[in-house]
This record gives sequence, structure tokens and C-alpha cells, in this order.
Amino acid sequence: MAKLDNSFSELAGSSKLCVLASSQRVAYGGMLIALVMVALCALVLYQSRRDATQYTTVNLRNIALIAERDIERNFDIYELSLQTIVERLRQPQIMALPPDLRRMILFDHLATKKSLGTILVVDRLGHIVIDSDDTVPPETNLAGQKYFLAQHDNPHTGFYISDPYPSPLRNGTPSIALSRRISGPDGTFGGVVVLVISLEYFRKLFGVLSLGPRGSVSLIGRDGVMIMRQPYDARIIGQNIKEARTFRRFISDPEGHFSETASIDGVRRLYWFKNFPDLPLIIMVAAAESDVYAAWRMRALTIGSLMFVFSAAFVALSFNLGAQLRRRTRAESELRLLARTDKLTGLNNRRTLDEVLGKEWSEAKRSGTVFSLLFVDLDRFKTYNDTYGHQAGDDALAAAARGIVQSIRRPQDSAARYGGEEFVVLLPDTSASGARVVAERIRAAINALDIKHACSEHGRLTASIGVASWTPGRDDDVTVVISAADAALYSAKADGRNRVAAFHEAQA
Repeated sequence: MAKLDNSFSELAGSSKLCVLASSQRVAYGGMLIALVMVALCALVLYQSRRDATQYTTVNLRNIALIAERDIERNFDIYELSLQTIVERLRQPQIMALPPDLRRMILFDHLATKKSLGTILVVDRLGHIVIDSDDTVPPETNLAGQKYFLAQHDNPHTGFYISDPYPSPLRNGTPSIALSRRISGPDGTFGGVVVLVISLEYFRKLFGVLSLGPRGSVSLIGRDGVMIMRQPYDARIIGQNIKEARTFRRFISDPEGHFSETASIDGVRRLYWFKNFPDLPLIIMVAAAESDVYAAWRMRALTIGSLMFVFSAAFVALSFNLGAQLRRRTRAESELRLLARTDKLTGLNNRRTLDEVLGKEWSEAKRSGTVFSLLFVDLDRFKTYNDTYGHQAGDDALAAAARGIVQSIRRPQDSAARYGGEEFVVLLPDTSASGARVVAERIRAAINALDIKHACSEHGRLTASIGVASWTPGRDDDVTVVISAADAALYSAKADGRNRVAAFHEAQA
């Protein structure tokens, strides 16, 4: 009987605990749901802010690349023009002609191009001997100009871009000078060929770029000298900003983006910059954060106010339900992700590959388009694992996977880990030549990782790639293209590894 009483007491106590727990869940459930709703709102607003940042960053990058390519293309023309003139100056038959005819042949319409400025030939003493704009050259001496001294003092200066300066030949118009040295047969200094470009070219180029009310775009020399800035301020042109925090960021990487407060006007901006690969210049575009987030702030105020009102209506909801739903949603998302991706590389796993491969093959068969498949195999990977250990092997697989992902650029293309050190890349609607280009890009990317592999004939970790391109027939099975790519892979291995081999449909 005592045993029964104890059991009953335990049951009653348990019931009380359950009721208490339930009441607590009911009491605090509404408050927690309100917090969850506020948190979700904050997450959405945070993501919205990130989207605004990413969208602006992409736009800044596109604007900078357009400006960079325009400048780079014109500077290529300028450099070629100067080099051509230097070569023509070395021809005695041209120099012996009358001035008008010599000028016409020497410049050969170069000076009439809208993208070019005044072209001058300056002798070793700094006197202008030929002017592209006038038969009679001005008597101005340019021996004291920085570009003249740079070419005079160093025979290896090459194509030189000067800092901005007031051009004495253009009534003090802000300009830059591009120059090349004229050397005698024995290498002695013979003068300079100079192309003077008004900074108005850059001002017009930057003036059409839309960066918001407080946006900015600048062209800066790698020595920190400001060549042009929009919005334009003549006092800023020619200033050296090498001590500014923004400039230190510009020279720290080839390209990138960051947020910083400008030292020139104190405005905090989102910057995107790029160092020119072949010129000592940096292009920078920036949008003020106040402009970027203006619409977001208004949206955040509206949504936040509404969310506060609506969250109060859910005070009576159960904490347990909300917590379980969140846990379940999170767990299901993680399970779906784990079920479809390879844990080590982050690529699609074999199961997902089979699904995508079947779908894309059916689509190619239906539309009659070419379907390409790449088999990527890391060369001598077993010996790499044996030599450097499995952890190094895992790191190498992950690095190779990143190289593959970075080499495929279309949204419909996909990559998967096939097993071990083998990867498969699917390229729907891709010709054999296009597939080979992608394959070579992947091979070069893995090769460029420069992962040491002492047991490889190439001294580093490399990949062999088999390429198969197929237009599926009515009765063709997807295994034909897999077998073809596999055969091409073995051919690449047999031919020495670290190469791409293709298997075309005609070989079947």
C-alpha cells in the first residue's frame, strides 16, 4: 500500500510539474514569439542591408571596370603612338624631308585622333623641334619638366606617366604628359617624345558615371598623387594622399572593396578599387553610405514599426511550439544540405550528381543541344596521401574543389565529387570547344595552386581532365557520355598527365 501511495504521489507531482511547465510555456510563449518575430524582422532587415551593400559593390565594380578599360585602351593607343614616332624619328629619309611633309609622315594622322592630345618631339636640350598641332613649334623650353628629367636621367624609364601639372603650352590647363625617351645609336639621350593630355578627358569620362549625390570616383597614381577626382575640385588635383587610410587599402591588394571615411571630405563611403595591371594607376569608385542605405532606412523604419505592432498580437502563443518549429526547420535545412553536398569539398555529392545529370541529359535530349561532361582526376593522389598524410590530402581536395568552382562561371554549370580524388563537371548546352576551354581553365587553376607533390613528374599536384561532348540521340543513355569522358581521362593520363584530352562523339 505504501508503494502504491508513493507511486500516486510521484504521478501527482509529475502532473503538477507538467501543468506548471505548460502554464509557463503559455505565459512566456507570447513574449518569446514576439522576440522571435522581432529577431526575424531584424534578420530580414540585416539581409536587406547586406543586399544593398552587395548590389552597390557589384555596381561599383562594373563602373570601375568600364572606366578602367576605357583608360587602358586609350593608354595602349598612346603608348603605341609614342613608340611609332620614336621609330620613325630614327629613319634618316623621313627626317630629311621638308618640315610640312616630315610632320605629316611622322605623325601619319595620329594627332587627328580625338582620343589623343598634342604630340611633341623635344631635343636633348629641352627645345620643341616638332609639334603635331603646328608647323612652327613653340619656343618653350621643357628641360625643367619632370617627365623630361625622368627620361634624361634614366634610360630604362620607358613609357612614363607624369603627375598632373599646368601645361605651359595650354595656358596652364591641368594636364598629364606621357613620354618616351629618344636614344641615339650609342644609347645616349637624344630627347623625348611627349603626348600632352588634358585632364578634361578624365573629367568627362568620370562625369557620366552615376554614383549618387555624394559618390566619388578617382584616378590615382601608385605614388599617391591624385590625377582626377569626381566631384571635381581643382585644389585636390595633384595632392598626394599616400598617408590616407583609404590609399593604404588601395595599394594593399590588386583589387577589392571596403568601407572607410574619406580623408578629403570626411564622408564615409563604400569603396571599390582596382590597380591597373600594366599602368602605375589605381581606379577607385565609391558610393556614400548615406546614399546607399537611404531607401533601406525608410524601409527599416516602416517594417520595424509594423512588426512591433503585430508581434504584440502573438503574446499568447506557445514558446514550445515556436522553439520546436525553429529547431525543426534548422535541422531539416542541415539534413537537406548534408544529403546533397560532399562534406569535405562542399560540392554536390554523388546522389545529387545523379539527379542533376539525369535531368540535364533529358533536357539535352529533348532540345537536341550538345551536352558536355568533364572528368577531373588529381594525378598520383594516392602517393600524395601516402607521402603527406590524409589531412594534407583532404586540404588538397578542398583546394582543388575551390579551383573547379572558380573556373565554372555559368549558373547552369555544376560540379560534383565523384569519389576519392575524382570530380565531375556538367556543362549543359556547351560545345566541345567551349568544354575544352573550361577544362583547361580548371587544369590551370589546380596547377596554379602550386601544391608541392614530390612524387609527381610535375613536382606539384596536378589534374588530368577528360572531356566528352555529346548530342544525345533518342536511344542514347547518359552512360555513353560518362564512359566517353572516362576514356578521354585515361588518354590524358597516358599522355603524361596534367593535361586535357577530349573524346568527341565521332570517335564512338
